[in-house]
Formats: sequence, C-alpha cells, structure tokens
Amino acid sequence: MSSNIAEAKFFACSQSKELAEKIATSYGATLGNIITTRYSDGEYQPSFEETVRGSRVFLIGSTQPSADNLMELLLMLDTAKRASAKHVTAVIPYYGWARQDRKDKSRVPIAAKLIAKMLETAGATRIVTMDLHAPQIQGFFERPVDHLFGSTIFLPYLRSLNIPDLTIASPDMGGSKRAYSYAKKMESDVVICYKQREKANVISHMELIGNVEGKNVVLVDDMVDTAGTLTTAANLMIERGAKSVRAICTHPVLSGTAYKRLEESKLEELIVTDTIPLSQECSKITVVSCAELFAEVLKSINEYRSISSKFII
Repeated sequence: MSSNIAEAKFFACSQSKELAEKIATSYGATLGNIITTRYSDGEYQPSFEETVRGSRVFLIGSTQPSADNLMELLLMLDTAKRASAKHVTAVIPYYGWARQDRKDKSRVPIAAKLIAKMLETAGATRIVTMDLHAPQIQGFFERPVDHLFGSTIFLPYLRSLNIPDLTIASPDMGGSKRAYSYAKKMESDVVICYKQREKANVISHMELIGNVEGKNVVLVDDMVDTAGTLTTAANLMIERGAKSVRAICTHPVLSGTAYKRLEESKLEELIVTDTIPLSQECSKITVVSCAELFAEVLKSINEYRSISSKFII
C-alpha cells in the first residue's frame, strides 16, 4: 500500500447493513465491528471496537425516516472524528429529507440544507450519494460530494431486456431532464406526465404530453414513495394505448399502501436498487444492486483515482 493511501475501514449503520456488507465484499474488505448500547428511553451509543486512527473510514447508511437513521449516522461520524480517523466519508446511498430542498411556501424549513450542515458538523469530510432528489443539493455542502447516477446500473439492465418500440417517460415535469437523458442513451422517444397535487402524496389531476399508442413505456424517476404517481401514470398510459409500462426508480421508499397499489396497477415491472431495503415481497419489483458501483467508486476515492467514468448521465 502506498504511503499516502490511508487504510480503508468500513462501518455500517443498522438500516443499511445488508448493502454495506455487499459493498465491503465487492471492495475486498470486511465490515468493522460496532457495538451499540441502547438505553431504556430509546437513546443509543455506537462504539467502534477497533482502532480507526489514521484510517479512511467509510460510514454507510441511508437516511430515510425515521429520524433514528439520520441520528445513527451522525453519532457514528462524531465517533470516527473523535477517534482520530484521517478521512471520514459518509456514504449515503439514499439521502433522505431531500424533498425539502427549498421554501415552496412561507414558514417552512429547508431540511436538505440543514442535514448537509449537520453531517459536516458531525465530522464528514466527504459525501458519496446517489440520485439526489435535486442535483443542486450538492451545493448545500462545503465538502466534496460524489453524486452517482442510478443510470450507471439501470441502462445495462434496460438494454438487456431488448424492449421493442421503446418510449421513455417522466412521471412529472421535474423529471423531464432525467427522462431525456435516458431517451438519448436508448435512442427512443420521450413523453411527459403533467400532474397537479391536491396536497403532498395526493394527485388531483394528471395529463399525458406525447403519444404512447403501440409503445412499450419505461417511466424513470429518482424515488418511489406511495407509488401514487407511478401507478396513476401507468394506468393512464395503458388507457392511451401503450402495450406495456415499466418503471425505473432508484430509491424504493415504498410507504403507506405502496405495495398494494403496485400489485393492483397496470405496471408490469418496477426496477429499483437496494439503497433502501424492501419491507416486504412484491412480485412486480426487480432489485438491481448498487453495491459494486459504490465499491468501485470508494476504491477510486481511497486511491486518489478519477471516478468520472462512473457518471453515465
């Protein structure tokens, strides 16, 4: 090992342990040992059971609600900092709370910015994440951010399906740039859904911009929460003459009645990554692991090599 390359050590937050094990294995390492002491009131204290002094520490944990997931990562960052790690990289496959990235009305927080500051204060010297809800969130950090794209693993899978008469679709106007990027790579047409919300997670109206008759449609989005938008879009496209509808979503949040909606919808397949573990089985969900991509990027970071080849879109 070169003298200027620190030893890499991997630790997992409890919510991402399965993915972290895959990342460490792909890297050629093992997860470090953590003992968590839990108090009767719900407070907990993580303890690294090995030295990290002078090491590059990779802390792997998505920050989807509940807030305990974020708090655990913050405590582990503080632990690594106070244990004299040379570099502390927060590997956040899914950056939770990112939908609050601006003030869309009076007297509301900008949670994505707040959490960026919390992560830096806790000790993160670098952030590695995937498919932020808004790419501009990178600007909330004063530390380097490596923003990976799910397309790096989705595009090869999509090509392997050899789908004829392919059309890429965005479930809303905000995702149109992502849809156009996929369409350019797949040399296909693009359609856009225009939706109006009654309130958060409730759609009052949806309209389709473009023609899907006789097409096999693939919707692309960064995340799927209640699956209301995806299933409404899929049903609408089948009504408008689409032969089939699939969806690609990097982060399977899948809360509330999402699984039931998916099963009852016209959606043929939902392709996701393992940034968030699935809470139950669903016959329509296909999981494509992001572990190898993260492992390759983390190795490049530790060896001071470029990672630009990993950015497809």
